[in-house]
Amino acid sequence: MKIRKIKQGVILEVYVKPRSKEFKIVTEGEEIIVFCREEPVKGKVNKELVKQLSRLFHRNVKLVSGFTSKQKKVLIEDAEKTEIERVLLRK
Repeated sequence: MKIRKIKQGVILEVYVKPRSKEFKIVTEGEEIIVFCREEPVKGKVNKELVKQLSRLFHRNVKLVSGFTSKQKKVLIEDAEKTEIERVLLRK
């Protein structure tokens, strides 16, 4: 999985698929694929991604890069890499 520990928390690299039937996270090898329900209009997918990841990890989440791309990097603040991996593997 593309997870990196930094001083502020953990950076998670995800590939987003908008317009899905439900919000879900799938790990395929090294890829983390996030299916979002929203359409990629006016940042709706980004808002849904941050909101759902915050809810899942019980941490503050910020979008770091990929604002207009399907490849995104999110910062999960004050988190440990092992904790994030454990949550993702349960999905």
